[in-house]
Amino acid sequence: MSCGRVPMECGHDCVVPRPQEHQAPLKCESPTLSSEEFLQFKRKATTIVEEYFSTDDVAATANELRELRVPCYHYYFVKKLVSVAMDRHDREKEMAAVLLSSLYGDVVDRPQLCKGFCKLTESCDDLSVDTPDAVDILAVFVARAVVDDMLPPAFLAKQSACLPDGCKGAEVLRRAEKSYLSVPHHGEIVLQRWGGSKRITVEEAKAKISDILEEYLAAGDRCEALRCIRDLKIPFFHHDVVKRALVLAVERGGASEAHILDLLKSASEEGVINESQIAKGFDRLIDSLDDLTLDVPNARCLVQSVIHKASSEGWLCVSCLKPLPPEPKKSSEVDDAAVRQFKAKAVLIIKEYFLTGDIIEVLSWLEAENFSCCPSFNAIFVQKLVNAAMDRKSREKEMASVLLSSLCMPPEDVVAGFHLLIEAAEDAALDNPAIVEDLTMFFARSVVDEVIAPSDLEAMEEDASRVKADGSTGMLALRNARALLGAKLSAERILRCWGGGGSGKAGWELEEVKDKIGKLLQEYDCGGDIREACRCIKDLGMPFFHHEVVKKALVAIIEKRGKDERLWGLLSECYGRGLITPNQMTKGFDRVADCVDDLALDVPDAAKQLGCCIDRAKKEGWLDPSFSMTRPGQPVANGVCS
Repeated sequence: MSCGRVPMECGHDCVVPRPQEHQAPLKCESPTLSSEEFLQFKRKATTIVEEYFSTDDVAATANELRELRVPCYHYYFVKKLVSVAMDRHDREKEMAAVLLSSLYGDVVDRPQLCKGFCKLTESCDDLSVDTPDAVDILAVFVARAVVDDMLPPAFLAKQSACLPDGCKGAEVLRRAEKSYLSVPHHGEIVLQRWGGSKRITVEEAKAKISDILEEYLAAGDRCEALRCIRDLKIPFFHHDVVKRALVLAVERGGASEAHILDLLKSASEEGVINESQIAKGFDRLIDSLDDLTLDVPNARCLVQSVIHKASSEGWLCVSCLKPLPPEPKKSSEVDDAAVRQFKAKAVLIIKEYFLTGDIIEVLSWLEAENFSCCPSFNAIFVQKLVNAAMDRKSREKEMASVLLSSLCMPPEDVVAGFHLLIEAAEDAALDNPAIVEDLTMFFARSVVDEVIAPSDLEAMEEDASRVKADGSTGMLALRNARALLGAKLSAERILRCWGGGGSGKAGWELEEVKDKIGKLLQEYDCGGDIREACRCIKDLGMPFFHHEVVKKALVAIIEKRGKDERLWGLLSECYGRGLITPNQMTKGFDRVADCVDDLALDVPDAAKQLGCCIDRAKKEGWLDPSFSMTRPGQPVANGVCS
């Protein structure tokens, strides 16, 4: 999944405008319309929009759009979504506004959103041909985007300067300003325009959220708090619940922090607040960190601690978050004596860890010394850990990778530690001839274990290329790691490189993981609880291997001639929760399609059963409409269910 927030530029014919800058008017340049990539995106975007209006599934729509992996065309999706909704009923208009609010920041960034609305205002004359009241409808969409904090209020003036006088697009912006945004109680009016606000304004929602959290901290009734959050019926605004809860946790600390984290964990596990809204809430907390520090001087350290706890409990994806803003420079830097003392202690604790394998002890030491809040010390610890492991056997290398995954350090700290390793790689090569291979595996393993993101690895290579020669040890390791990650089934091979099972499960062999998946599916199919099954899948700690869950579940469904609704329901629940990503779902179906001939030995109509499953999965939005079970040299029927 794409977790970045950095505005992108995609060549000369797809320039993303930057509406927050004041130097120039907005520009809305388009990609070359003959581009096959753009034409393909347009077709898929149209399909996604139509499916969303049929299913009202925000999470699935976000995943589908993210999986297209062309963020520089997201402006077209915004334009298509709104233009289709304009010709529908109020229900679809409200659905479109809710979807935009949910996608904003996580999938669609502000420059692309602004560009989409630029295109809409420019084409308003054409839209009016089919929709006579297009001006008023589009004015409400613009006002709604401003009220939902997606478009800056300055957008109206800047875009007006780009439109010719007398055009309908200019009228849209004037009406949005004068008829909706300038009137008293405009927020309530805009939110109630299509009946979607349930008679609650943004300010009222914020007040209700604050009351719910205060009452929860006073009474401690978690179930009641979750019920109240559900009853608000504003899932697209749940990020405000997360942000306000986290601010309370940071400000009050102690027992309040524990209660808040327990509430958010339960909200995530029970599906009250989805992963996207949780990540957005944390991002909003990070954005307000400077202001929070004025009231809580050690807020930065406390926020890092909260992020670490949430990640270690499995309900927050750290790689999806924004990096913390740079720490203000202090008048006196950490002195050399403190660094030397930390290095000496780190070497001792690492040696002890290799003897005992006690991850908790390492975590406790870092927290007790308060070093986990110091990026420079975190980077030094990463360097010392990897250096110590490279001088030892595969067991210690596996233990080092598992520890890195368990520490849940901020990715930028781990990257800083890797930079220290790259800087000293030439000297270290004198004592370790295999350092290129070792560093390659550590870099690749950190990406597979989601300690750092693939984009971090690319940035590391770019930064290193400025100061290192192409053939240097560090550059070779970085290039080899990226090449290794791009190979087929790379994750499984990387996890087994030192004999481990990966991602916090040191010592697990691949066959053991497959056996665990088979047993948990069998136990669930015999009457187990669906929430317990989902928890077991999450506890495997191997999200890159969830295609095995899909494969085994599909095989069982096919063997029972499609009559196993429990397993299909489990796949649906896992997909809805984000446990199984679209990529893992597709890979699982691909693997079953590859072995359908072997299945046919036991189930003669296996190909037909699989075809039925594929058709059903496409209808539920799990698979891309273009997915096919046909393989080279393998004649397969269409798979239409009779």
